[in-house]
Amino acid sequence: MTISAVEAGGERANNWRARNQVKTHGRRAFVVLICSILTLLAVVYTVYTIRDYVLAQGWSAMPVNLISILAVILPVVVVGVALRAVSLSRQSARSSDIYLGRELGAKASDTSWKALAYAASLLIICAAAGFLVVNDAAVSRTFFDVGLIAKSAGAVLKAFGTNVFIFVVSCILILVWALVVAIARTLPGEAGRPIRTIAIIYGDLFRGLPAIITIYLIGFGLPLTGLPILKDLSSNAYAIIALTLTYGAYTSEVYRAGIESIHPSQIAAARSLGLSYFRTMRYVVVPQAVRGIVPPLMNNCISLQKDTALVAIIGTIDAFNQSKIIASNYFNLSAVTTVAIIFIIITIPQARFVDKLIERDRRKMRS
Repeated sequence: MTISAVEAGGERANNWRARNQVKTHGRRAFVVLICSILTLLAVVYTVYTIRDYVLAQGWSAMPVNLISILAVILPVVVVGVALRAVSLSRQSARSSDIYLGRELGAKASDTSWKALAYAASLLIICAAAGFLVVNDAAVSRTFFDVGLIAKSAGAVLKAFGTNVFIFVVSCILILVWALVVAIARTLPGEAGRPIRTIAIIYGDLFRGLPAIITIYLIGFGLPLTGLPILKDLSSNAYAIIALTLTYGAYTSEVYRAGIESIHPSQIAAARSLGLSYFRTMRYVVVPQAVRGIVPPLMNNCISLQKDTALVAIIGTIDAFNQSKIIASNYFNLSAVTTVAIIFIIITIPQARFVDKLIERDRRKMRS
């Protein structure tokens, strides 16, 4: 290496190297402190407004005041974190050790961002809470009437059993039907082309149709056809058929992705041992494919569970239809909120379970 190249490298290193400067991030820490104080004031004002409204509704003062005090503690803690960032910044500026100063400055920066993130989250919560009590709490009285929610919970939960029944039966049928479609879609050779074409047409058709249109066409169309057996089915049966056809198309693609993820050498090895194509699929391909597609299958199940509310369009007395009847009687939508709460309570644990499955698969891939 020539001397000029070494000198050029040294010059670049000098340009990249921090020239004995310490970034204290004092300005950022000060701005975050101001934002934290403003957030505290906003939270105090929001809590005070909500407290007055709740007390005016006849609630006991002691628990309301206790909750109000607890609600103010978090923004006070955020202000404390911001003060900590300012303190670290000042220590960084006063430090005679450049490396210690840089370390304190980095801590001040991280602490500032942490305080700012919590302050922004509290402001979002304050905005949502203020929206609930604005205009004499019109939103709360329309959607969150506690008395009506408690009164309607029993009837809504009883009707929710219909949603559960439709979901369970549909889920079982979808898993079987979608696997059949996926295997038909992956049939090899010229002999399998007609079946593959039909499977492709089916998938494209029902993935293109909105679920609510499929439910409407089947729920009101089949009774009009006059066909034996089909014209006399219950609305629950029509809903199950429609959801099975719709989600069968989506789930078949999930199955197909899992089947095609299996290396062709697995199929070749099984066929060389004398297994037929269908035995190869049954004993070799499908068991391996299913293990890799559990998370997307669970996601489809979550979507299916929510879409059971769509069966209300054909007159099925499910939780949503029951809540609409209550809402029309009381001119209030709190009963519909009850349905929303039930779906959320059931769906969130399933979503977290899917996240755990995905994380488990990631750990296996990394290992």
